[in-house]
Amino acid sequence: MRQIRYVRHERYTWAGCAVVALGLALASDLGPHRVWGCVAGAGYAVAAVLACGARSRPAARVVAVAGAVVVPLVSLVTAELGQSEIRVVERSGQLLLTTGSPYVADPTTVADFNPYLPGMALFGVLPGDARWWLGSAFVAALAAAGLNRARLLACPPIALSLAVGGIDLPVVGLMCLGVVLAGQGRSGRAGLVLGSAAALKWTAWPALPVALALIVVRRGGRPALRYAVVALSTATAAVLPFALADPAGFHRNVIAFPLGLTDTTSPAASPLPGLLLATYVPGGRVIALALLAVSALLIAVSLVAQPPGTARAAAARLALGLGLAMALMPVSRFGYLVHPLVLGALAYRMTQRGSTPVGPATPATPVTPAAPSREKALV
Repeated sequence: MRQIRYVRHERYTWAGCAVVALGLALASDLGPHRVWGCVAGAGYAVAAVLACGARSRPAARVVAVAGAVVVPLVSLVTAELGQSEIRVVERSGQLLLTTGSPYVADPTTVADFNPYLPGMALFGVLPGDARWWLGSAFVAALAAAGLNRARLLACPPIALSLAVGGIDLPVVGLMCLGVVLAGQGRSGRAGLVLGSAAALKWTAWPALPVALALIVVRRGGRPALRYAVVALSTATAAVLPFALADPAGFHRNVIAFPLGLTDTTSPAASPLPGLLLATYVPGGRVIALALLAVSALLIAVSLVAQPPGTARAAAARLALGLGLAMALMPVSRFGYLVHPLVLGALAYRMTQRGSTPVGPATPATPVTPAAPSREKALV
């Protein structure tokens, strides 16, 4: 009976995804989104039909991934269609090779701005379309974290991002892997992974204190110090030289532009609460930034008052914090919500397996928490 209910659930899941994809194709005014919606909608529909039988359920997942990710990605790359962020990454890589900096010193148009941290330019240095490398990094990080789920890759927001953009995916993939490594007590590796994520985009930085609190609880002060040194050294080595070389240009590109503090308007303009406040309420931009700061402060206080004791709890805390941040940013888009979505999926996956961290190298012996006095002193 449970098997029958599961089959029916999966069938309706793929059917719902088909409705979402086709709805996007009809509603969007962006060409890449319309292409993805049409192709993915057909793939989801075929997967829904296949999912009607228990024996064909694995084939349904393969078809869903192929129809929602592989086919539209190949089609869009071949036609050289994609979101503008891909061209920003590729141009920043070329600038890095030719000028030594991924940033335009005095950006004036939207195309001039690069809102990403210097590490993101490496995906533009590599040959071919950046989406291949961004997607590969995401899939590899999820596999290393034990979250290689076909249904997650075929989820419409993630499949759409893989096909048309994908800038946020390697960031959240590394965040998941870093949280898992922190839960396993591998403080040095966790610091290296999360420091690398922090060198790509600001959205990875909240993972640094969350993982620190987790390591303090599970391993104590010395491993936490090792983690902090490795993480901050990795991120600083990648970011600080470019910030010092051109402080004004770095500020305009990486801080002012994403927060909507420049004369040039960012194309990231989904109707989330932060944007609605900034657009329609007098002084709304200041209110949105204040709410963003308050939510960050509350998450920080929660790390001290009740630090996460498992990787599952850390992933859930990150998902909540980033969900609030993405909703309250004055300049945001729906695509940014892949961060809380993937982290929430990681927390859910760990819940299914118990509180023990997932991954191929889960320690077999239990971990002794640090003394409460040391936890409070080091968080």
